[in-house]
Amino acid sequence: MLAIRLPAEIESRLDFLAKSTGRTKTFYAKEAILQHLDDLEDLYLAEQRLSAIHSGQSKTYSLEEVERNLGLAD
Repeated sequence: MLAIRLPAEIESRLDFLAKSTGRTKTFYAKEAILQHLDDLEDLYLAEQRLSAIHSGQSKTYSLEEVERNLGLAD
């Protein structure tokens, strides 16, 4: 269970959306959180990969190398 306090403007927007669509405020709050979590997880994964590349722990490959390794080169 999570309880959060929202600024009045956000609460009003959430109320309006819920009333306009017949869905609950909880539904939209959950959807917004899930969408943002997906974005944050993608961001943190990208930052980790970039850090690994910069530190030499991970190698990068050009498109030509990938195509050649997969037998897709012309």
